[in-house]
Parts: sequence; C-alpha cells; structure tokens
Amino acid sequence: MDLTGKTVLVTGGTGSFGTRFVERLLAEQDPRAIRVFSRDELKQYDLQRRLGDDPRLRMLIGDVRDLPRLVRATRGVDVIVHAAAMKQVPACEYNPSEAVQTNVIGSENVVSAAIENDVPLTLALSTDKAVNPVNLYGATKLCQEKLIVQGNAYAADSVARFACVRYGNVVGSRGSVVPLFKAQAAGGAVTITDADMTRYWITLDEAVDFVLASLDRMGGGEVFVPKIPSMRITDLAEALAPGAERRIVGIRPGEKLHETLLTEDEARHAVEADWGFVILPEYASWSSKAHDGAPVADGFRYASDTNDRWLTVDEVRAMAADVAPVA
Repeated sequence: MDLTGKTVLVTGGTGSFGTRFVERLLAEQDPRAIRVFSRDELKQYDLQRRLGDDPRLRMLIGDVRDLPRLVRATRGVDVIVHAAAMKQVPACEYNPSEAVQTNVIGSENVVSAAIENDVPLTLALSTDKAVNPVNLYGATKLCQEKLIVQGNAYAADSVARFACVRYGNVVGSRGSVVPLFKAQAAGGAVTITDADMTRYWITLDEAVDFVLASLDRMGGGEVFVPKIPSMRITDLAEALAPGAERRIVGIRPGEKLHETLLTEDEARHAVEADWGFVILPEYASWSSKAHDGAPVADGFRYASDTNDRWLTVDEVRAMAADVAPVA
C-alpha cells in the first residue's frame, strides 16, 4: 500500500516488527507522519537515535490499556498498525491478568479509539498461536482477532474498518529461538524440545511486505494468512550449530509440536489466492469486500507439518545470517 501523505500510528512501534515497519516506511515511502506509540521511553530513545531527526517521526509514550491516551494519539490518523502485545508465553502464563489487559482490553481500546476518530484502516497483527490455542498468549490473540473482526459491526456508521494478519514465527524477533541457538552453539550444545517439531517461518521484511499488501486488500473483517515455508527444528539446529550436541529437553508447557494457520472450520469461509488465504467474516453485518480467489476445499487444513513448502538447511542459515546471538 502506498502511504504517501498518510499519518500512520504504530502501536508497539519499538518492538521487532514495529521498528522494521517504521524504518521501511521512512526509507521507502513518504508518509506525512509516523506516530510510534509505546510505553518504553528507553526503547523510543534508542529508536530515535537510530533513525535520526526525521521530522515525520513522532514518539508518543502511551499504553494501549489507556483508552483516553489512545483516543488522543489516534486523532487525525489515517492508518493504525496494531502490533502492541505481550507475546512471551511464560510471561503471559505467570501474569495472566496483565496479558489480558494488554492483548485483549488493549485491542478493544484500539477499536474504540479508531471508531471515535474515524480512522479509515486498522490492521492488527495476530499469530499462529491464536489457532486452537493451548496457552494464554494464544487465547488472548484469538480474542484479539474476534474483537478486531467484529469491530466492524460497531463501526457501521463510521469510515473505520478493521482486519487482521496472521502469520508464523518471525526470524530473529525478540524471544526467538534463533538468537538462543546461536549463543548455545558457542558452548557446543543446543537444547531441542522435540526432534519432530515444525514451525512456520517468516522474515521481518516479509512480514512488513505482507502487512502493507493486506492494508491494500482489506475491506473490513478479514484475517489474511500468507503462504510461508515450514522449518524443522532439527534443520534449524544444523543450520546454526552444525556439529553441536543436541540435547532433547522435552516440549515445554503451553507449546505445540506443530502449528496451524488455517483450520478445517475456517476453510469453509475462506478463499485461496496465489499469495495466501483470506478468512472471511462469518457474521458480517457490514458491507464486506469481495476477494479474488478460489473457495478453499472442504476439510483443508494449513499446518506446519503438512506444508508443501520447506526450508532447506542452507535457506535457514541464510535467513538467520544477520541475527545476533542472545546476550
């Protein structure tokens, strides 16, 4: 999507995705302003030093839990990219109320603020963990998806429209296994939860490209799912720590052996395009957009272990080349 002349607000704008998204917009497009909305002043300071004194950049301290602050921050905004979240599974399990406040109530606040200020486009970032969730993080992201999709019903008399993107693990994002494996490789041994584990894999730049494309495609109420490759955890270990000892430590609480991006039930109201899938809203009381593509076959399931695209060891190594080891 061309965001030239637009005012864009990025919640969680100092996170892994938010940082790359802001960098790309400043370098490749000419937005009127980018408002980075986050609660960590140090990360904002670091980001501003990195990006320089660009007059299009606005640093707004705030928390998505704070509706009045969000309403003020979204005044005059054309596009919201909602990337703020608590996403570490153990932290969400140990602090469940905090996870709900940020991921669920925070998303509800984003919807309310966008409607209040007639923000035309709001796109929220979801995750494969939201599909048949087995941990609180996934459950809160499932709730987020429902709130964002049905936010269109509350915006019936507004220009505001809402949609989601749902994708898999991001290479090198904070908390990713890639920096961990790189650090462990120096010690001669890596810890593997289960040798049969598979995951979807996407780079930060691919995620940014997908978000921009989805902003262009959205009409309101969709969940956009990209076609992305799968990776075996053993191939990741071979790519990042060849020759290192592999210690099997067992699957962690709240973790799946494989991940799913589209279920059989969702397939009944989804269409498939060359680039991915559009999950259409089931309860659309608003005027929705028609999407090019073929209806998904009955019983189809898009899962990491049955994917038809797999990364080789060399491809994994190349994707992770620029990721620094965890300190």
